[in-house]
Amino acid sequence: MHELISKIKQRFPDWIHSVELKLDECTIDVFPQYLKQLCLALRNEPEFQFEMLIDICGVDYSKYGIDEWETDSTTHTGFSRGVEKNQISKIWNKPRFAVVYHLLSLSHNQRLRLRCFVPGEIYVIDSVVDVWKSANWFEREAFDLFGIIFDGHPDLRRILTDYGFIGHPFRKDFPVSGEVEVRYDAKQQRVIYQPVEVNPRVLVPKVIRNDHRYDSAEVNNG
Repeated sequence: MHELISKIKQRFPDWIHSVELKLDECTIDVFPQYLKQLCLALRNEPEFQFEMLIDICGVDYSKYGIDEWETDSTTHTGFSRGVEKNQISKIWNKPRFAVVYHLLSLSHNQRLRLRCFVPGEIYVIDSVVDVWKSANWFEREAFDLFGIIFDGHPDLRRILTDYGFIGHPFRKDFPVSGEVEVRYDAKQQRVIYQPVEVNPRVLVPKVIRNDHRYDSAEVNNG
């Protein structure tokens, strides 16, 4: 993996923003204007040969770093019910949306992750369907769930949600209860869409602490 990273840095010094290695997984941040060129090179050049696109997914970094708990410490100690809203643990100064590509080289038995942040407020990025055909449905999924537009896609339509669906359900600002609900109207004898009637509510996670109240010996002894 270190050899692969070295080759990528030498071959694409102006196309990539950064390269990160964590848990033996390599992630490359590529500038959006070079995304398609980089994908073609990674697929075609013999020293890389990433012939297979495993997956494409969108990521919404909205409110990234704004927490209700200090997550680095409370992960090991439990989450208190009394929270201080909107604590800033990390400063985020990058675009809201990113697209992540998972690649596989069958020839070299290597995996690689590309991440490309989507610039602007219209959220448009180049399609890679003509690089890997498997990108077709993956890009439609990211468009459906996040509202990211893939320029050059041959048939960019919703793929998971219904025809009358409003909004993009994987965006962080999308309400958990949704915007529209569907039901069959017996009088009209057809399916109708109407504003959702479920009142949104905030759930508090249940915390089980490892103290004397939950000690198995005391519980068993009554």
